[in-house]
Amino acid sequence: MSGRKKDRAAAERFVAAWCASWRRVDIDAVVAHFADDAQMRSPLALSLTGSPVVTGAENIRAYWREAYGHIESADLKILSWSWDEAIARLTVWWQLGDTRASEFMDFDDAGRVVRSEAFYGK
Repeated sequence: MSGRKKDRAAAERFVAAWCASWRRVDIDAVVAHFADDAQMRSPLALSLTGSPVVTGAENIRAYWREAYGHIESADLKILSWSWDEAIARLTVWWQLGDTRASEFMDFDDAGRVVRSEAFYGK
């Protein structure tokens, strides 16, 4: 998503690409949207790394490869999403199997994800 034109249409394109990348479990494509110094927070990260926060795009890539690298595809469904232009925050509600989640992503002026956090439930 271009940092120069943060609007609902750009957010919609991002959601579609993000979902398609996760369905293919194309971790490199997902991480390509992250700034080098991005932070990602997840309860799953806590159980796998001992910390709920993973910092840095390369560390996020390594974490996701450990957590999801054994899966070839995922039937991820987007339930809804919202874009807050004032704070450059995208929130996505999704479902995978019986797991439902909400995830927010904050973007910098260059259109890269600088912070994300996921919340899971059933």
